[in-house]
Amino acid sequence: MSDITKRALEASLKKLLLQKPLDKITINDIAEDCGISRMTFYYHFKDIYDLIEWSCVEDARRALEGKKTYDTWQQGFLQIFEAVQQNKPFIMNVYRSVSREHVENYLYKLTYALIIGVVREQAQGLDVPETDQQFIAHFYKYAFVGLILDWIKEDMRGDPALLVERLGVIVHGNIRAALERIAKQKN
Repeated sequence: MSDITKRALEASLKKLLLQKPLDKITINDIAEDCGISRMTFYYHFKDIYDLIEWSCVEDARRALEGKKTYDTWQQGFLQIFEAVQQNKPFIMNVYRSVSREHVENYLYKLTYALIIGVVREQAQGLDVPETDQQFIAHFYKYAFVGLILDWIKEDMRGDPALLVERLGVIVHGNIRAALERIAKQKN
């Protein structure tokens, strides 16, 4: 029952974002649209930003299921673009509001989850400490999110498949090469 209510609250928020900016939406608006009490809202979320974060994390989880390997990371990254594009009114409204950092944090978490899986897979058989693996994943996370934020800033006009393809050309083999250099440095 809890997920059904959360999804209903998410749907109400997304519907309201088509009508007005985020900073004009209240918990009362969401609860009323959903046909629940304010207390029911607070039973599930502490505020609207908590609902936004939950919504983003759920979209991300669905987009990345089974896409965290070296062979599938490009498909996973393309699905991140597609998830953002499918929620364009929601993302653009949140991005243009004072809570832009929520979109950025969502993208950082989402992208890191994708990349750390790839880095760990590529590190197999190498003596590379977890902290170095995390450093590499953070490096790529910032590069990937930078591309997504530029794309969002440009009103999502570029072709995500082309962006991911170009990124694939640049990244191909570089994660493993960095891990190998770190492993040699350690010995």
